[in-house]
Amino acid sequence: MPNIKSAKKRVKIIEKKTLRNNMIKSAYKTAVKKFEEAVKAGNIDEAKVLFSEATKKIDQACSKGVIVKNTAARKKSNLSKKLNAAMA
Repeated sequence: MPNIKSAKKRVKIIEKKTLRNNMIKSAYKTAVKKFEEAVKAGNIDEAKVLFSEATKKIDQACSKGVIVKNTAARKKSNLSKKLNAAMA
């Protein structure tokens, strides 16, 4: 454990940021899972709505710095491929 006052403060701040990052990461992973379940079940209309929601959550995670820009682009690309394959 840190002894210096500023180091103690940094520990508290890091804990807060970690909780926030985990919350954001969990939200986008949940959105992706819902989308993939809809595609698997064959609900195309529901999948389209969930696709936009999932891409929004991925963009939010990217803007907050939880995931990197290229990772976000790759995830959105994979989701759109799955949606297009299900529609075809």
